[in-house]
Amino acid sequence: MEKLAVVALGGNALLRDNEEGTIEQQEQNATDTVENLIHLIKDGYELVITHGNGPQVGNILMRNDAGEKMYNIAPMPLDICVADSQGGIGYMIERIIRNVLNKHGIKKNVITMVTLVEVDQNDPAFQNPSKRIGKSYTRVEADKLSKEKNWVFKSSSKTTDGYRRVVPSPAPIDIINKETIELLVNNGNIVIATGGGGIPVYYDDEGNVRTIDAVIDKDRASGLLAKNIGADELYILTDVPFIYKDFGLPTQQKLEFLNYADTVKYLEMGTFAEGSMEPKIRACLEFIKSGGKKSVITEAKKLEDKSFGSKITMEYDESDRSRK
Repeated sequence: MEKLAVVALGGNALLRDNEEGTIEQQEQNATDTVENLIHLIKDGYELVITHGNGPQVGNILMRNDAGEKMYNIAPMPLDICVADSQGGIGYMIERIIRNVLNKHGIKKNVITMVTLVEVDQNDPAFQNPSKRIGKSYTRVEADKLSKEKNWVFKSSSKTTDGYRRVVPSPAPIDIINKETIELLVNNGNIVIATGGGGIPVYYDDEGNVRTIDAVIDKDRASGLLAKNIGADELYILTDVPFIYKDFGLPTQQKLEFLNYADTVKYLEMGTFAEGSMEPKIRACLEFIKSGGKKSVITEAKKLEDKSFGSKITMEYDESDRSRK
């Protein structure tokens, strides 16, 4: 194995905000994204692919509710919904990858793994739900659902008048399946794992695995996985081509190259939006601090284009300085 990269696909790499979410739309988005990974394989990288599930798990929860109301089907808890999304999205990505590999004449095995991730049941995040899931609602719709279902809503970071449901997002402590993932990727397999941040679980006093209602941030879990399996690089694919200082404000500034110290400085200044770019930045910092060579945040369909993307490394190199 020459190089190992973890590539985190945002939920928007499969389902865009302005789309209905048909399987045809998601498959086309996945195909466009996977095409941008082929150059990594051709360059000798082994890959672990993670993915978001925010829109999809929100839809699963809505189907839960409709099934209970219309057909008296017992609703499933959030951990089962996350597992459902891991299996469904993972299968779709795996099939698309196999087809794209076939198109390029590349022979590699691909496997999807339903992944458990340990969290602390006493994490302060349970007192401050922050992870946005599901579709955007108007203020009137959000208020109605809040009263009916006791859901908590926060404004969407991507629209001026939209609101999305938020759930607790505890920090990941350990990727429970990490040894198996590492074994598979070290033997040349492309592994799809830690979907939606993984299924949040904790150990009780007797060492048994217990579930808890939460959604782990996909980027934080991806960074932890990259650290645990000794990855060289971490790529976080999203819907913007760069990291920006003061995104959406008149003072907006593109940040193309960052070292660890400057990134921490901007983070502490509150430069990056909570719940959207901020967890991506933290994931990159944790990975770099643990020995990762570089992290890149870029738009899902522009990974192959080196003129896009923000790179975070422990120290600047001379080529970075010359282009700043």
